Amino acid sequence: MTCGVHNPNLDYNQAKRIKTNDSGDDEELPMNRKIENTNLTADSTPPAPDLKAPQHYINRELSWVEFNRRCLEEAYNPELPPLERVRFLSIFSNNLDEFFMVRVSGLKDQLAVGVVDATPDGLSPQEQLAEIRQRVLPMLVQMREFFYDEIVPQLAANGVHILDYDQLTEADRDALRRYFEIEVFPILTPLAVDPGRPFPHISNLSLSLAVIVADADGNELFARVKVPSLMPRIVSLHDVHRQYGNAEAQPDGHRFIWLEDLMTANLDMLFPGLKVTAASAFRVTRNSDMEIAEEEASDLLETVEDVVRQRRFGPVVRLDVVDTMPENVRSLLMNHLELGEEDVYILRAPLGMKELADLANIDAPQLKFPPYVPHRPAELPPGSDIFEAIRRGDILLHHPYDSFLPTVEFYRQAAVDPQVLAIKTTLYRVGSKSPIVEALMTAQENGKQVAALVELKARFDEENNITWARALESAGVHVVYGLVGLKTHAKVTLVVRREPDGVRRYVHLSTGNYNATTARIYTDIAMLTCDETIGADATLLFNRLTGYASNTNYKKLIVAPEYLRKRIAAMIEREIKHAQAGKPARMVFKMNSLVDPRMIEKLYEASIAGVQIDLLVRGICCLRPGIPGLSQNIRVRCILGRYLEHARIFYFLNGGKDEIYLGSADLMQRNLNRRVEVVFPVESLPLKRRIMDQIIGIEMRDNVKSRELLPDGAYRRLLPKDGEEPVEVQRWLMEHRPPPMF
Repeated sequence: MTCGVHNPNLDYNQAKRIKTNDSGDDEELPMNRKIENTNLTADSTPPAPDLKAPQHYINRELSWVEFNRRCLEEAYNPELPPLERVRFLSIFSNNLDEFFMVRVSGLKDQLAVGVVDATPDGLSPQEQLAEIRQRVLPMLVQMREFFYDEIVPQLAANGVHILDYDQLTEADRDALRRYFEIEVFPILTPLAVDPGRPFPHISNLSLSLAVIVADADGNELFARVKVPSLMPRIVSLHDVHRQYGNAEAQPDGHRFIWLEDLMTANLDMLFPGLKVTAASAFRVTRNSDMEIAEEEASDLLETVEDVVRQRRFGPVVRLDVVDTMPENVRSLLMNHLELGEEDVYILRAPLGMKELADLANIDAPQLKFPPYVPHRPAELPPGSDIFEAIRRGDILLHHPYDSFLPTVEFYRQAAVDPQVLAIKTTLYRVGSKSPIVEALMTAQENGKQVAALVELKARFDEENNITWARALESAGVHVVYGLVGLKTHAKVTLVVRREPDGVRRYVHLSTGNYNATTARIYTDIAMLTCDETIGADATLLFNRLTGYASNTNYKKLIVAPEYLRKRIAAMIEREIKHAQAGKPARMVFKMNSLVDPRMIEKLYEASIAGVQIDLLVRGICCLRPGIPGLSQNIRVRCILGRYLEHARIFYFLNGGKDEIYLGSADLMQRNLNRRVEVVFPVESLPLKRRIMDQIIGIEMRDNVKSRELLPDGAYRRLLPKDGEEPVEVQRWLMEHRPPPMF
């Protein structure tokens, strides 16, 4: 297993002892670092580097694989509570499922149509697929070894037991047999495969048993039995005994078995008169990256519904099988699913480990992170008039450290305030139980003008958004689904209110979704303002989204796809000119992903000019930092901890007149070219100071949860130097409250 370096035999504690720079000592480059190119003489002129050279780029897909490796490394961290380690195993597995459903599927589609174009790093689709497998398979194998060798014993020592069937008592087996017969057996459907019954459809991400039975003459027959997804994947023995056994006789603690093990032990009920000779679990992953032909759709909502249904029938891109599966059964599955050896992952059970999330959620608080209750901002005490507070000054909300409740109250107060005339909002991922949507429907009932842009094409949230779109339409809300060819990823809400001095516009802008659930686990920043220019820009934006205002110009908001690329590039160019003039020049960008080649080229240009650049990139980063003569002035870090870093921040020194922008956009082609995004300025001096001192500044000091990207694409964990105080930014932010803004 790895942890910050590419050594599969290095354990977590060994990785922690690795020094944090190439020189072999524990020195860290200062924030205002200057790196000299010692290979040049005073009179020599360095050759201009080729900014497009493949060796200067990291492959997008492989960078993502390394991000997911870092998620797995968090599970390896013995300092985490046991069930939080389990949660990271689930996150790693879920991430990998989505990666295969979308990105690996896309590479296979390219192969199928004969695409041979290389990515900026020079890899063909075939080379990328081979490299992905080479990296992913060892991680999956090591993950399961780690699960059984470390996690299962650690959980058992804390009263949580994951048991094999042969570890059960007779009383356990009797109770489980009754549970199986009454609750599981009726919903199972064994599907035989013979000349009269074709091989069945295997739905995406479904877990199945490949069963071999023998008849009285010794003939072997094949059948598939699906493990029902509506049943708990991890079966609680205490729950089973409570209904079908003797709960009082059970030992303390939690005891579980896997549902597929229970089914395997009771297959005789499904195949009476036959002998079960083999039963092996398998799981398929299908292509779920379906294209939506918006230009041809007469009704986008119905079209998206059709696409969601079609996902079940996409080509299979991965087959996971247990390592005990007979070779002839594996070959049968491969033939019917039309897969090659490179598509098959032979693994120790269990398969589909994202369901470990159910285990991580059991009632055992002593095995989890201590509960954290977000604080209310001092500017918005309980019961306060949120509009009056905004009039006193812009308000910053930093989730999850600041409660999401003020955002909900912003909607709820607007919904019932008789002076509010209109509410307009964008909804990308709002969750299954949304107080925001409920407030919008209340506002409509109270006679407000309510408009909601519901992005139906938010991948894997389509069904949820369709449900909310229909509910809002039924309540009379004006619902639109976005612009043809573009996803609306911006997070903006506009409230128009009649006041004694005229109509005033209040705006909520955010880096994250209007989702009360994810606001507790994603780090995002929102701003509440009644700035007249931002309010006017927000009005223009919604007119653009709901009408035909395609030539809209904005004064403060930076909107993609029309303006964001040009404005970011222009601000980078401004820092380059400052550096060339001998002035201090610096940029700090925080984002989820850095992929866009043109933006990377611009950052390389800035580094060559002497601009000091710090990048906080949680996930994919295709830029190679630290290359002499090219990116020696660029440092890239990532932070991975209890919460998912999700905010986007763009800081420019601007010759001492520093500028800070927040927004919904990463520097990726899709955000810059194919999405409606909004990046907004922070102009209040107290808010600027909070962002730079208490968010960016602390993140740059983190030496517990930070890793630094090296020129070769590897990441190394940063550690406190001798005598240096450990700084963990997320813990620091939970323990320190910012001073009131006014």
